[in-house]
Parts: sequence; structure tokens; C-alpha cells
Amino acid sequence: QVQLVESGGGLVQAGGSLRLSCVASGRAFGASAMAWFRQAPGKERVFVAVIMSGHQYYRDSVKGRFTISRDIAKNTVYLQMNNLKPEDTAVYYCAAGPVGSGLDDRYTYWGQGTQVTVSS
Repeated sequence: QVQLVESGGGLVQAGGSLRLSCVASGRAFGASAMAWFRQAPGKERVFVAVIMSGHQYYRDSVKGRFTISRDIAKNTVYLQMNNLKPEDTAVYYCAAGPVGSGLDDRYTYWGQGTQVTVSS
């Protein structure tokens, strides 16, 4: 059974940092695209960042503040979030799929999400 399990969310003040982790089990994801999406209250889920084949892509609003990385040996992907802003408040989801994309329907596997709350 394939599972993606996120952790690392929490409450932080504006300007603070958090590191999210997503551990995959049930199969190896070394060749897969691993991505982070987020969903704010009352809004649609949106793309945050993706990593595949050594390349990383980000939504404009997080460029320079967020960094996606992965440890293939640990089947884990990370999202380092610095200089957090209240508008970053959302549930963050990890996803895995065969190709990197900003579209959530391109991903096969999803985690349950982890809450990130940034206070002003």
C-alpha cells in the first residue's frame, strides 16, 4: 500500500520558518515527480513547488522563500519555508506522480495534509 505522510506543520509567527517533510512508503519514488500543494480555507488547492530530475519549480509567491528538496534514499521530500507570511496559511499536501506539473490531476498519490498557520 502506497502512503505519503506529511509532518512538520504548525503555528508560527510571520517571518518565521518551518520545514515540512513527506515520507513515502510502499514503493520507491526516486524517478517520480514529488510536489507540494496547499489549500487555504475557502480556496482551491494550488501548486507550491515540484522537484523532478534535479529540477525545482515554484509558484511565484514563494520563490526566494521556499525550497523543495528530496532524499531519495529516505524516500522523503522536504519543503523548507522561510520568511513565512500570513497568506501562506493553508493545509499543505505532498503529492507524487510520473511527471512534474502544476496541475493536481497529474499526480497519482497524495498525503493527508499538514496544517501551517502563520500569525501576523
